[in-house]
Amino acid sequence: MRIGIAGVGGIGSNVAFHLVRTGVTELKFGDFDKIEESNLNRQFFFKDQVGKYKAEALYENLKRINPDGDFQYEIIKFERENIREFFKDCDIVVEGFDKNEYKSMLIEELYPLGKIIVSASGIASYDCNSIQVKNMGKNLYIVGDFQKDIADYKTYSHKVSVISAMMAGIVLERGGYFEKEN
Repeated sequence: MRIGIAGVGGIGSNVAFHLVRTGVTELKFGDFDKIEESNLNRQFFFKDQVGKYKAEALYENLKRINPDGDFQYEIIKFERENIREFFKDCDIVVEGFDKNEYKSMLIEELYPLGKIIVSASGIASYDCNSIQVKNMGKNLYIVGDFQKDIADYKTYSHKVSVISAMMAGIVLERGGYFEKEN
């Protein structure tokens, strides 16, 4: 099973980190952005990677965790014209975009294809008490507080990490990675 990640900033890089630490070996991800020093408070990157493309740096970091993993990446700006093709071989897609119009575009383009989509909404501020998971249809899961947008509030590592871990948990559960527990 191949898992795709659209955007590898705060959400995407941390979901990838959790998935690979749990044993996932097939990821495909893309992003066009470069690492800035301000990203280091919440993203799975390091100071010596500032200025590198996020997708390339994430590939390097994941290979340090699992050198045998099949991690494919592309430096790409996702648009309606390329998102379906990029994720055609992925069973589950994690949405890690900053902008709401890109979140909507991903869902509009990929949901009709029957792919499982795990998205985030409301990842900013520091309060983790109101984080929840909403199942918005057969194959769409959204995690967050659904209120505090990054346009209006600062982002903090602990909240981004909690939401990313919950998103990774959904991917692992829906992907059949967990053994049946008694």
